[in-house]
Amino acid sequence: MVHAFNEVTVLITNYNRSLSLENLLKSFQALNCQFAAIIVTDDGSQPLHLDRIKKLQQKFSFELLTSPRNMGAGYNMNKGQRAVKTPYTLFVEDDFEAGAQFPAALRESLAQMNKRSELDIVRFYAYFRYPYLKPYSTMFSEMVFSPLAINYRKVHYYSDHPHLRRSSFLDKFGPFDETTPPDQTEYRMCISFLQNKGKGLFYEDHTGLFYHNNSAEPSTIQRSGWQNSSGALMRFARVIYRQLKHNYDIHFMNVGRRHVLAHNG
Repeated sequence: MVHAFNEVTVLITNYNRSLSLENLLKSFQALNCQFAAIIVTDDGSQPLHLDRIKKLQQKFSFELLTSPRNMGAGYNMNKGQRAVKTPYTLFVEDDFEAGAQFPAALRESLAQMNKRSELDIVRFYAYFRYPYLKPYSTMFSEMVFSPLAINYRKVHYYSDHPHLRRSSFLDKFGPFDETTPPDQTEYRMCISFLQNKGKGLFYEDHTGLFYHNNSAEPSTIQRSGWQNSSGALMRFARVIYRQLKHNYDIHFMNVGRRHVLAHNG
């Protein structure tokens, strides 16, 4: 059975992960998923990977957007999103693979977003459940944000993990920040999403719809030692720091449509 999603463009960000990209594209193919378009936005991959990607392009028929050098996650995301021409964007990073339930989940997600114009996003994958959820259906819960909620993870309403979003996303929440490292780029979009009152659904089986497979081509993002420390004192300090910082940023950080991009020329 062919699953045709004519309202959806798949947007895949890629950097030096040609093998992972191939696995992702194969997973869609194995599920007989057809989209209006697939866009691979590459952020200056090494020649070996770029050559592989161009060979994959002949096999899977996607649009390839390249960069002369590594410009950063924000630039790569903005470049790709602005090329989308359909009402909806399925965003997937290159090191994920779609599971068997994906076609049904995407179809139901589209039905809900077509029915409810206030929905901006449907999240398909997460390392942890969003802490504040309201029952919605057998497949989804609705994410609920309150400035008074005490769990600091409330800030992660938005995530760069696989999700469906409206292609007008940048108009409402502003472009992704092109001046910061990838983890900060995502964090600033989390803040913008909350400040601009974004709304969305959360897939209940949040590790069963997409599979994160980056063992062969691991992430190149480097984080500071204190963020990775597993000592009890450092864990406690992180919780306190994040509680204070996240609540302050939600109210006072200048993000979203007020971003000033580094590459606007």
